[in-house]
Parts: sequence; C-alpha cells; structure tokens
Amino acid sequence: MSDQARSEALQSQYLTVNLAHEEYGVDILSVREIRGWTPVTRIPQSPHYVLGVLNLRGAIVPVVDLRLRFGLAREEYNATTVTVIITVAGRQFGVVVDAVSDVIDVASDALRPVPDMGTTVDTEYLKGLTSIGDRMVLLLDADKLLQPQDAQMLEAALNAADDVKAVA
Repeated sequence: MSDQARSEALQSQYLTVNLAHEEYGVDILSVREIRGWTPVTRIPQSPHYVLGVLNLRGAIVPVVDLRLRFGLAREEYNATTVTVIITVAGRQFGVVVDAVSDVIDVASDALRPVPDMGTTVDTEYLKGLTSIGDRMVLLLDADKLLQPQDAQMLEAALNAADDVKAVA
C-alpha cells in the first residue's frame, strides 16, 4: 500500500460548525441530522446550557447550547442557527450552533494535539486541532459534550414527565 493510500485510509470526515466566529469540527459519523432552530421544551432544574428537549420523530432528545456549554456569551438565534443531532454511545442529543459550514477531510497525520492552556481554559471538549488552508479548526470530542450526570438528570426528569402523563 502506498503512503498516499495509507494516509487516505486513515482519514476522518468532520462537519464544521461556526460558534462565536470560531470553526469547530464534529466527527461526521456521530452526526445524525441538521435541523433549523425550533424552540424546545424547558426541563426544570437542568444545567444552564441545557436548553430543554425536542421531539424527534417520537424520541425525546436533550438540546445543549454549545455557546453556553463553552462559557461564551449567548446570542440571539437567527436564520443560520441550527441544531445538529448527534449520537454518542447510543444516546441522541442536539447541539445548537451559530451555523453549519461544510464537511472536511482530516488525515490522521494532520491532527494536532490540543495545546496545554493551563487551568484557565477548559479543553476537555477538544480532541485536537487541524489546519484547513489558512483556517484553524478545533475538533470536538462529542463524547464529552453531554456529561454523564447531565444525561442521567435529563433522563430522570423525562421519566418523571412520562409518569405524570401516564397518570393523567
């Protein structure tokens, strides 16, 4: 196998999204669909970055605002705001981003480690960085976007809501 063929075999695709004038990449294999922004149903006592849930063809899906998750200022949603539905470990959730850009190919040798930013910057959501032309793309670790405790709390709230509906 040639070096070029080996490099192409070790390539991953990422959906690039925009957030606060920065470009982030989400592994295309975890992306299920892209939806225009629609209001969600708020879940009481959920973390501030969990906007609520939406009904996705009968499945209740939690929705996270990535701006709030990353500690950025909240912006008004507009015509380019979308919810990207992601599946991680068999669990679906939505992430709200400013816009979707395109799909990029990233060779494994083009993936750079996240630099150590000290304790002031939380890089736990990043799996690496890559350059596409003169652009820098931060590659997200989708597994870390919805913390296990958040998922458990949302599941408990949804089960309680289902129990109330069943009684009614």
